Amino acid sequence: MMKKFSAILLAILIGVTTLSAQAVKVKLVRDDSQRKVDVMVDGKLFTSYQYPQNMEKPYLYPVVAPSGSVVTRGFPLDPRKGERVDHPHHVGIWFNHGNVNGLDFWNNSSAIPAERKSRYGHIVVKEVVKAKSGKKAALSVISEWKDNSENTLLVENTLYIFSADKNSRTIDHISTLTAANGTVTITDNKEGMFAIRVDRAFEMPTNQPAIYTDAMGNPEKVRATDNTGVTGMYVSSSGKKGDDVWSSRNDWVLLSGTKDNVLTTMGVFDHPKNTGYPAHSHARGYGLFSTNNLGAQSYVKDHAPVVVTLEKGQSITLRHRFYLTSGAELTADKANQIFSDFSKLY
Repeated sequence: MMKKFSAILLAILIGVTTLSAQAVKVKLVRDDSQRKVDVMVDGKLFTSYQYPQNMEKPYLYPVVAPSGSVVTRGFPLDPRKGERVDHPHHVGIWFNHGNVNGLDFWNNSSAIPAERKSRYGHIVVKEVVKAKSGKKAALSVISEWKDNSENTLLVENTLYIFSADKNSRTIDHISTLTAANGTVTITDNKEGMFAIRVDRAFEMPTNQPAIYTDAMGNPEKVRATDNTGVTGMYVSSSGKKGDDVWSSRNDWVLLSGTKDNVLTTMGVFDHPKNTGYPAHSHARGYGLFSTNNLGAQSYVKDHAPVVVTLEKGQSITLRHRFYLTSGAELTADKANQIFSDFSKLY
């Protein structure tokens, strides 16, 4: 398993993958004392891989577009005025699932009371193996998926590949999950897997009441929603738009909106080698943008369920790409090309 993981990393570092002519160097700044790795592009923060001990999983936060606009929601880490305060487990970009041996890794957060924690799992980073800068910057990490008694169910070897040019940022996320101490069953569940919670500007306009953050960072219930500056719209490879994207199966899904007067688009791309390809989209108008390879029947009742059973030492690898661009429109043709390029890797 580690040999396979190392081979993927080596192939990238020696330049097997293709690079844009405008590709710029990405610098990884490792700070073990703060339990984070900053990802810098031209001296400016793109994102930060964070794994604090008081959180139930690692995540990338914040995520900054080439224009300088932050595309991730601030709550619960850094609440901003006017944003929603629902789902405190939605933090930056993350990767997990709602049913692993019956445990919910997705919904776990500080909001879960102690007497209910036994129903949930959490992810602990054991080692940052490598943080190598370059036009293809590589971050490799070993994590453990644990139950509330600290028993390890899965060992996760994660490889992040960061790249950038003047107008775009790309994150390739390759995760290998290995059963650690016995049989592990990952059961069809809509709560998963590769996800981002976006800033208010990228939500879809709605007239439904909700709870938002006031000027003091406190939750405040709002009856009538103010849609000022709320411009998000989903478009998928299957031809769906808006709320219709949810539960559909896609090679890719794009979410576009205007923030700070700049059109910004982010996309999540599946990979043909993934189990469950093409993945179902867990894309919600309120700002959850996720793609889920290990959920099917939980979205569409007549779809066959996805159940992955790993005996001790067996693995499953999932690959996803996050693409972010500012300025020009990201067309379906361009998205198809990005998907095609990604499909040839890993």
